[in-house]
Amino acid sequence: MTADPGSTVWGFALDLVAGLGAQGVEVVLATLGSKPCSGQRRDIRAIPNVLVAESDYRVEWMIDPWEDVRVSGDWLLTLASRYAVDVVHCNHLVHANLPWDVPVLAVGHSCARSWTEATYGTVGSDWDRYAHEVGASLRAASAVVAPTRAMLSSLEQHYGPITDGAVIHSACRPMPHASLRKESRILSVGRLTDESKNFAALNRVAPSLAWPVHIAGPTGMSSGDSVSMPNVDLLGSLTTRALSSWIKRAAIFALPSKYEPSGLTVLNAARAGCALVLGDIPALRELWDGAALFVPTDDDAALTNALQSLIDDPQRRAVLARAARQRALVYGYERCVLEYLLAYRVLRGGYERLYDGVLEAPYGRLAQVGAD
Repeated sequence: MTADPGSTVWGFALDLVAGLGAQGVEVVLATLGSKPCSGQRRDIRAIPNVLVAESDYRVEWMIDPWEDVRVSGDWLLTLASRYAVDVVHCNHLVHANLPWDVPVLAVGHSCARSWTEATYGTVGSDWDRYAHEVGASLRAASAVVAPTRAMLSSLEQHYGPITDGAVIHSACRPMPHASLRKESRILSVGRLTDESKNFAALNRVAPSLAWPVHIAGPTGMSSGDSVSMPNVDLLGSLTTRALSSWIKRAAIFALPSKYEPSGLTVLNAARAGCALVLGDIPALRELWDGAALFVPTDDDAALTNALQSLIDDPQRRAVLARAARQRALVYGYERCVLEYLLAYRVLRGGYERLYDGVLEAPYGRLAQVGAD
């Protein structure tokens, strides 16, 4: 399995590896993009079924990555041969077209072209090489998985038809949320330098709201500068325990995002009983329709009204919080692990039924097995 310790996929990958271990699966976790920090290495050591191979080869969305992509491909092939792996799980969008001797599952957690389009409204020609390489990789993959139907459709839109694909909703191990009284606070979570999260909108509307707005997440840029948002409380990067404390205390979770393919931060907030105010985009609608308030991502007045209406109406806030908690139960961690395990076994030719659920698979071999 590949994963970048510097990306939002890292936490998902570690939780998936831990869950697979409970099913008797051993994982070689190959890092790309960056090497784990000391805290991440501590997290890895707590998982008994994983062997980590570290590298910081650039991945496909980084600046001028293609020589690193070539070299890292050779490195990954060597690892697969050395450890006699049964399946390759790529948490990035290239390398599925290498000459593997085993099935390859490519997981499209997000992609640079769809992120750019959602954030800026257009995609320039500077992403043409990226599109060519990603398209070749997805076409060569044994199967493609995405966390939502919206993301799977986006991959097809940008890179062509996918003949064997499935949706597996992403989930992480639940945070240790204790039952505490909710406080009059609005919380959001994410990397402040990610313009697609639309934190600037929260900064603009915050002075009009009766409650304070807090944002947890890294504030720095590669240049060393920090993002400035004077109207909100920037909490910076938090430990899992500290973030859990903020999520369980906040009465409202707001994410007016323009791009959110999997919504794991929203899932944690829903589990903790936050009322949700989300950007009205296909992936978030798909996951949370009927369990959240949705606002256009370019309408500050609508965002202000949605947040203030929940501040002013405790009963409505409680109803939405219960709806979000109930919806979160659908996206269970154990189900996510078992669906990935089922996908691996399908690709290897084993069609055992592991549990009563099925993959939500619109195409191909995985869909046929899910319908059996």
